[in-house]
Amino acid sequence: MLYKDQELKIYNSISGEKEHFQPINEGHIGMYVCGPTVYSNVHLGNVRTFMSFDMIFRYFKHLGFKVRFVRNITDAGHLENDADEGEDRIAKKARLEQIEPMEVVQMYTVDFHNILSAFNFLAPSIEPTATGHIIEQIEIIKEILDKGLAYEVNGSVYFDVLKYNESYHYGKLSGRNIEDLIHNTRALDGQSDKKNPQDFALWKKAEPQHIMRWPSPWSDGFPGWHLECTAMSTKYLGETFDIHGGGMDLKFPHHECEIAQAEACNDKSPVNFWMHANMLIMNGKKMAKSTGNYILPNEIFSGDNPHISKAFSASVARFFMLQAHYRSILDFTNAGLLASEKGYFKLMEAINSLDELSHSDKTDGFDVAAWRLNCYDAMNDDFNSPILIAELFAAVKFINQLKDHKASVSKPDLDTLKQTMRAFTFDVLGLENEGVKQDSGNKLSEAVEILINLRADARANKDFELSDKIRDELAAVGIQLKDGKDGTTFSTN
Repeated sequence: MLYKDQELKIYNSISGEKEHFQPINEGHIGMYVCGPTVYSNVHLGNVRTFMSFDMIFRYFKHLGFKVRFVRNITDAGHLENDADEGEDRIAKKARLEQIEPMEVVQMYTVDFHNILSAFNFLAPSIEPTATGHIIEQIEIIKEILDKGLAYEVNGSVYFDVLKYNESYHYGKLSGRNIEDLIHNTRALDGQSDKKNPQDFALWKKAEPQHIMRWPSPWSDGFPGWHLECTAMSTKYLGETFDIHGGGMDLKFPHHECEIAQAEACNDKSPVNFWMHANMLIMNGKKMAKSTGNYILPNEIFSGDNPHISKAFSASVARFFMLQAHYRSILDFTNAGLLASEKGYFKLMEAINSLDELSHSDKTDGFDVAAWRLNCYDAMNDDFNSPILIAELFAAVKFINQLKDHKASVSKPDLDTLKQTMRAFTFDVLGLENEGVKQDSGNKLSEAVEILINLRADARANKDFELSDKIRDELAAVGIQLKDGKDGTTFSTN
């Protein structure tokens, strides 16, 4: 097994440092990642987070670990603004669309799976739903109540953060101080059933109009959002497991509350390594539907969005995202996608030419063994995909020298080069080989650029009849020209 020869370091959010990774059980890894709340189309920022953990899952498998990867579906209990009051996100969507909540869940779960499939994600080992684990959540609440770390008011049950903090440390993951939290929220006292504003819901009594409800010892109601992940992660991975992942935005309060619930219930820390993927922004600003600075994954594939000049394949978009470290903010731009597309084609062209290369008696111009070690070192250093990609392009340069007969390679080194390039490109990074298809796409792009230039000359010469003819005939075959301040671009239907 490859993992026996590797020293893997992972940045642990709870310590703020890279730590040597040693799984609880040798050769086995338990990993939980918070999945989507399925009330709308999956956001590209969420795709980026899930892609980071897909790459991590792939690398563990490549090293020979047996991985149980659990990624849940939240299909109830996640209220608006991540709060304990207000309307359930799924129930609200159902009310607005005048359909059943589980129709909303089904519609957007299918969308989620389709998008992740397009990006070539591996399926998780288990994909549990919150509604499928109501009994487990009720049992955890009973345990926390028995230990005096929760209280029931008017049919709702709340976690007593101040009582918990007498024996444990609430805020150790996010670095927040309980005294500061009290000071900042004191004005909210008396506005709810909670003893203290910091307390969070384990179970909420359903209002008469609330559609999604289940019977419990306290009321007909629904579980708290934080509790769902505690129940599902510990059920399938045990009271303490190796890795818990999610987006940076979940660190507080969601993951902080998960730690508190698990420690209150089992009197032990639930997770050895907490991992958090960073944000995706667009054109230097936060992505938001309200400002129009926004793109859906499907719009990348169709090109039907004003922020991009053309359609891009899922592998190009995946390649673009993996060029940033998972803990770095990634700025999604058209220029970045265009540059990634060129790099992706260059990588595929080199890989596709590997079988045509001839070998010599010796290798000259490149240390293949050292390069292979560098690839593993990059991934072993907290899954540093940008450094890995840089190493792959060092190999691309060598492959091109071999094609031009400016370097030589022995048969053992050539075999190592082929195996390592394919393993890291396809198995670990999860890219798909679209080299042949993209080659024809490149020729199309070049042909359209020629017509765009001819049209520009016609317009400069005031030959508007020819200019319009080029535009209209391209449109007739599904190629739309877009005139902008930076010139003319095109997209295909």
